[in-house]
Amino acid sequence: MSMDIAGLIKHAITARENAYTPYSNFRVGAALLTAGGKIYQGSNIENAAYSPTCCAERTAFFTAISAGERAFAAIAVAGWPEKGPPGLAFPCGVCRQVMMEFCAPDTFIIIVAESENSYKSFTLGQLLPEGFGPASL
Repeated sequence: MSMDIAGLIKHAITARENAYTPYSNFRVGAALLTAGGKIYQGSNIENAAYSPTCCAERTAFFTAISAGERAFAAIAVAGWPEKGPPGLAFPCGVCRQVMMEFCAPDTFIIIVAESENSYKSFTLGQLLPEGFGPASL
């Protein structure tokens, strides 16, 4: 399957606008591409108690999984402070662990982006070497 990286990043940037971030003002959007070509968006959702906060990446995954999806190709992540310049926001460890549950570490692509033209891409295995997943059991 060919991948429209710029289009996926654009979906992540659009999802960023729906973030609920009254505490950190750090807005993150994610666009998750399924193996079948569907895109699921997610944005970070903060909570005053902090620990119930959910990252954009997990929001996208949980939305897709709730819709019955189980095979994923890539995710684009766009995040930076509400009033700051664009920067690269890498998935946190918890999000990487969720990805490890559902994605092949050698083929699932993680794109961190400032814009459609400025980004870096990695495999899940590069960002979570020696990760623990279903194959570990």
